[in-house]
Amino acid sequence: MYQALLANRYLTSRIIPLIAVAAVALCVALVIIVVSVMTGFLDMLKSSGKTLMGDVIVGYPVRGIPHYERLIDEINGLSTAAVASPLIDSYGLLRMPYPEGDDKEVVTVQVWGIQPESFAGVTGMADSIYWKELSEQEAATARDDDFRRRIKPGMLGDSLTLTDPVTGRRGALMGIHVSIVNDRQQDGSYEPKFDHWWLPGGHEVTLTLVPISSKGSISEPRDRTFPIINEFHTGVYQIDKSRIMIPLEDAQHLLRLEEAIKYDTSGELDENGRPPVIGTSPARATKILVRAADGVTPDELLADVRMAYERFWMKVAAEDGVMEVPPSRELVTMLTWEQQLRDLIGPVEKERELMRILFSIIYLVCAGLVLSIFWAIVYEKTRDIGILRSVGASRLGILWIFLRYGMVIGILGSILGVGLAYLVVSNINEIHDAIGQDAPTWSWVAMYSFGLAAAIGMLVSITRSRVLYAIILGLVAISLGGVAFALQQHVGTVIWDPAVYYFSTLPSQLDFFTVIITMIGAIVFSILGAAVPAAKAADTDPVKALRYE
Repeated sequence: MYQALLANRYLTSRIIPLIAVAAVALCVALVIIVVSVMTGFLDMLKSSGKTLMGDVIVGYPVRGIPHYERLIDEINGLSTAAVASPLIDSYGLLRMPYPEGDDKEVVTVQVWGIQPESFAGVTGMADSIYWKELSEQEAATARDDDFRRRIKPGMLGDSLTLTDPVTGRRGALMGIHVSIVNDRQQDGSYEPKFDHWWLPGGHEVTLTLVPISSKGSISEPRDRTFPIINEFHTGVYQIDKSRIMIPLEDAQHLLRLEEAIKYDTSGELDENGRPPVIGTSPARATKILVRAADGVTPDELLADVRMAYERFWMKVAAEDGVMEVPPSRELVTMLTWEQQLRDLIGPVEKERELMRILFSIIYLVCAGLVLSIFWAIVYEKTRDIGILRSVGASRLGILWIFLRYGMVIGILGSILGVGLAYLVVSNINEIHDAIGQDAPTWSWVAMYSFGLAAAIGMLVSITRSRVLYAIILGLVAISLGGVAFALQQHVGTVIWDPAVYYFSTLPSQLDFFTVIITMIGAIVFSILGAAVPAAKAADTDPVKALRYE
């Protein structure tokens, strides 16, 4: 019982143990904040990858897969597949509707030709459409002047079909950063700079694509004008900045991948002076996205898709009169979404583990700090230890006093560190936005005022010959003055620029695995730091201790 009483007395009677608690808390918070942000980026990368492209991707770039409709039917027949969707993936030039006059801006874009219904089933496209009526949950938190409050119901349905509700023309979906029109607000929402420039509604873009022949040569460019139906927001800046979606049929036409009559150019001409028709070349898709059924892993689906492609290839190749035989499975890429993003996911995972290893050094800092503090406490409490030993306290009992003391410091520091990390991580985007603005006048005025008060206190301490208080208050005054000057000179700095980094926001969720591991590590190393002074205290000779000083 006396071990707990003494450990509590030592902890609450002096300020130096509280310094140890604060140091452990800062170390724990630092590890959790850094690793949580990196884990958040990794989770966002994985989540966006699966959302944007489904679970399995079948691809044959440039030339495309002929008879892709039959392959999709084969895949949709699998018990492990929920839905499959064809895709055309290419790059082109987009002529924007601004500025005024004939000299319009032209940007390079990634073009996805999609079949809206099946594509929405694979990727959840409805969630990424930005300009739509707010849900009840969104309406409860959105600003009163949020532009989406002015959107009429029904716009989402038109967007999901890529159809202009007024003219009935097939249109395009653009990433929300493709144009220069949208400004991101501090709450993460977007606001058009000018109402009359708001693109979804009455504006058109001209898309130019360059077809590539089966021999690898460039054909004559083709272009088409599309009304802008809506814009989408994935949260991945590179995608929102460069991607545009158009109907699959238009992409096939622009890239010469649609169904076409095939002529025999090696023989004689017919009576009209044209090469004879020998058949029809089927339409093609460069990728097929597949979503797994509930409870099915991407790896399980991938194995079944490979077998389905083999069956599909054998059926088509065995038919008579087939003009285009699909490429063999060896030439077609079949990957899960994780394999597709391995060049991004792999390095981030390694960097996270490297950070965990490097920041483990902080545990040694905790242990060294606790050791130093406890060594001083043992040295100071030598007579107390001698009295305890003389009245019958065992060596093990003395050892347990300081080990318990170290454990309490580790537990308190860990709890405070987790609380501090939670506050920082959960508000990290607000903190970043605040850093991106000039420091408010009241902040540096308040710091100057506190610094002046500390300086006055220092002068009073000097007149009363209190050197310790004078030094402490002087250091406080200098520190506050430096902070005030820094705030006064601070100009808004954007640290996390979405134009440079992959995601447009910082992750704001704690990594609970890291929280548990870090707390355990801090407690264990605090106990280890206390072990050496505790052993010294246990070895104290009671006779020598009572004669101490």
